[in-house]
Amino acid sequence: MRQSPFLIALLSFAIGGALCLVTASFAVTAIEDGSEIEVRRVLDEAEYDWAEVEADGLQVVLTGTSPTEAKRFDAISRVGTVVDAARVINQMDVRPTAALAAPQFSAEILRNDSGISIIGLIPAQTDREALIERLTEIAGDTPVTDLLETAAYPVPRGWDDALGFAATALSRLPRSKLSVEAGLVRITAISDSAEARAALEKELTRAAPPGLRMSMDIAAPRPVITPFTMRFLIDEDGARFDACSAENEKSRDRILNAAFRAGLSGNDRCTIGMGVPSPQWSRASELAIGALAELGGGSVTIADADITLVAAQGINAAVFDRVVGELETELPDVFALHAVLPEPPGDLPSGPPEFVATLSPEGLVQLRGRLSDETLRQAVDSYAKARFGSDVVYTATRLVSDLPQDWPIRVLSGLEALALLNNGAVIVTPEKVELRGVSTRDDANASISGLLSDKLGEAETYSIDVTYRPPPPPVDVPPDPDVCEAELAEIQAINKIQFEPGSATIAAESLDTMNDIADVLKACGEIRLEIQGHTDSQGRESMNQQLSQARAQSVLNELRARRVLTSTYVAVGYGEANPIESNDSEAGREANRRIEFRLIRPEPIKEKQTTLEAVAEQSAAENANADEDAAETEESSDDEQGSENEQN
Repeated sequence: MRQSPFLIALLSFAIGGALCLVTASFAVTAIEDGSEIEVRRVLDEAEYDWAEVEADGLQVVLTGTSPTEAKRFDAISRVGTVVDAARVINQMDVRPTAALAAPQFSAEILRNDSGISIIGLIPAQTDREALIERLTEIAGDTPVTDLLETAAYPVPRGWDDALGFAATALSRLPRSKLSVEAGLVRITAISDSAEARAALEKELTRAAPPGLRMSMDIAAPRPVITPFTMRFLIDEDGARFDACSAENEKSRDRILNAAFRAGLSGNDRCTIGMGVPSPQWSRASELAIGALAELGGGSVTIADADITLVAAQGINAAVFDRVVGELETELPDVFALHAVLPEPPGDLPSGPPEFVATLSPEGLVQLRGRLSDETLRQAVDSYAKARFGSDVVYTATRLVSDLPQDWPIRVLSGLEALALLNNGAVIVTPEKVELRGVSTRDDANASISGLLSDKLGEAETYSIDVTYRPPPPPVDVPPDPDVCEAELAEIQAINKIQFEPGSATIAAESLDTMNDIADVLKACGEIRLEIQGHTDSQGRESMNQQLSQARAQSVLNELRARRVLTSTYVAVGYGEANPIESNDSEAGREANRRIEFRLIRPEPIKEKQTTLEAVAEQSAAENANADEDAAETEESSDDEQGSENEQN
């Protein structure tokens, strides 16, 4: 029986559809398994064992709880590298984070003449209205500025105690800043005086609640001291201060240390205040106290920039002049010194005024004694520095007004005479100028006498006591040039100067030889020297001459590099012209390749004969030549005359 073609076609389509369905089912299963395996592998490599993978057809579903949002995102990114991101279904959760920590509550309260301002972060449970009301009562007629923020967190322990104590402290501190934290209050304030500061610190310490930490920085303004004064005395009762002022702690310590060195005992104090006349106040006080201690008694008073030094009775006038002169020299510019030496009791003289200048054997000059005014002191100091050197002159002179009219010329003349000595001293008094010392000039006495007579006048009295001492032989006398030449030859006899083959470069092994040669030439000083270069006969003569010149110049350059004075040296190359050995052997050629140092000696001048015989011979020869010239002239004249006669 024949089947219908339609039925056969329908059956074929059914069988094909079933086969496709089975094939698709197997394909989907293979894709699911493959995707799940690859995704699991990637997550295992990242050690994300908290992530779960489930394949659903072409989709990949990720589940699990990630420790952080970053790891969850990283897991999705890693899976996207092995499967299409559109196929990934993210159902992962993130582990909840811990509760946020409460912020640090704090407040800053500032009070001054303009009012009170408060800023910061406080707990929401704080009674803000009561706090502002309390601050308003403290501020009185001045405004209160509220810049607080709140946060809904539990009130930390110690917060209420700290805030309440801050309000209490603020009521007692009209110029202050308070920093409030839980259990801590920091106070920065200004009080009216040191006594008020001490009372405030005591009061606030008592008012602080138990367990509250507190820090206080309460400053007391320094008093204005007018005039700024320091007075120090040394007498039979010892050393002590009548008054002491300082601008700060460092200045106070310097002044007290100077007083302790001067004999102060006990714990005297200096008032620290404002109004110091100069930043050099402590320096001036140190110098003044030190000068009084050197005198041994008296008083020194500094009122602003005026210093009064009164010596004890009986102080030697020369010592007083020296100490006062040194003090005047060292005091800072702004300070002015007035020194008083009390007259001795009875009719005892206080000693004549004098000026003393000393010149030590080392060349140090000290100027001490009395001068008439500041202009003379500057002139004396400048003249001494010009004659003896600015770094060796020490001036410690005192200014007085009752000196003789000719005092300046006597002082300057004495200094000029002192400059003719090697060491000594000049003493100038109203009666005479006295000079004594040592000189290496055999005419020193005559020169000094003429100088003082010319400057002071013959009627003036002066005394000279100068000892002549022959000058010592010079220490640094250079050796004889011939000795230098011999030493240079001896050095090269041991180690000659070698060069690199075929070049003008000095070999490394010859650098020590160059050092030895340089040492000799430095000791020899300025001598005229020719550095000669010589070669053997191998090669062209012109090349040898150029090589010898280059080598001689190289030696000269090395000497200059070693700081040898070479202005009188010349480098000359002689090539192969002056051999000292035969060039037929290697040993001879080696000897001919050399550098020599030769003195440049002046050429002798031939002397003309000056004996009587030579003069007579020269005169006879000159006379004979004159006779011959006359005879020739006469004969020539006769010939001319005969010729004229023939023509006629």
